[in-house]
Amino acid sequence: MSLPAVGAFTVKTFTGRGKSGKVDIRVALDKWGRKEWVGKLYPNRTRERDFLGEYTKLFQTIELNAVFYSIPSQQLILSWKDMIASHHQEQFLFMPKISRTISHIKRLQDVERPTTEFLDAVRLFGENLGPIFLQLGDNFPPKNLELLENFVKALPTDLRFFVELRHSEWFSDRENRKGIFALLKKYNIGAIITDTPGRRDCVHMELTIPEVYIRFNGLGPKFREMDFQRIDAWADRLKSWADVGLQKAYFSISQKDVTDSPALAQYAILAFNSKLDAGIPTIDWKDDAPVTNLPPISAEEFFNREQNALKARLGMKLQKDEDS
Repeated sequence: MSLPAVGAFTVKTFTGRGKSGKVDIRVALDKWGRKEWVGKLYPNRTRERDFLGEYTKLFQTIELNAVFYSIPSQQLILSWKDMIASHHQEQFLFMPKISRTISHIKRLQDVERPTTEFLDAVRLFGENLGPIFLQLGDNFPPKNLELLENFVKALPTDLRFFVELRHSEWFSDRENRKGIFALLKKYNIGAIITDTPGRRDCVHMELTIPEVYIRFNGLGPKFREMDFQRIDAWADRLKSWADVGLQKAYFSISQKDVTDSPALAQYAILAFNSKLDAGIPTIDWKDDAPVTNLPPISAEEFFNREQNALKARLGMKLQKDEDS
């Protein structure tokens, strides 16, 4: 499946850079603990309390969604860091998702105190702290651009931040699109690319810094071969960016049926190693799921159908709101 064309800000970001050596590419899952992985990814009889330790032996990074639901205590962060140290995984990175208290409940208003608490906690990861990302929901529109700027300009500059946008008007309106990516570039903040069914607009292809964070949402075991095609397309795109100056890439995999996520991670690692000579340690996923043939439609058509279905649902909701 083909990806959208490279955006204007990506061109600006890479202009004059040139290839900068080997790209640091990390493949991550968004969870480390699933009982279904015991015997297939983790050794037989692995206990739940040991899941994180086993995960760090296989992956270099984790997307840390656990801290989204509540601001983590410093004790919790230190316990995770100690687990990493006990397994001698000094290069392992946590990629924390900023707490919903800040992003979704208070919606970036009057959040100085919880933001300080959150950052003070995750800083305790030390050398194991990777990029931190802020997700802005479907109900955070471009009219809140000034609110977002007030938030990001107060963030510490010694940490790496990414922002994920979900409201469609950030992408559909040319001025909104230009404004948000100019803002992120101004403050040296990355823009997450979200590759998920029904939202091709979120695959915006704008890099405001020479790093990329891709949140890849799988379609599930039934469409695994289609997901492999999508990963192949990302391997090609990352290779083209690596040739013009990409420095780091974070490829985080999630899907509704998370029991199957390691299958996608295994394939992504092989694809990136093949196309980019990434040198990512391979994983051994003992897969007992039957291989399903591709449906009788192309990946492109599948995503177009998802996009049209989403538009129809949104249109029905708007009409219902008008009638009520």
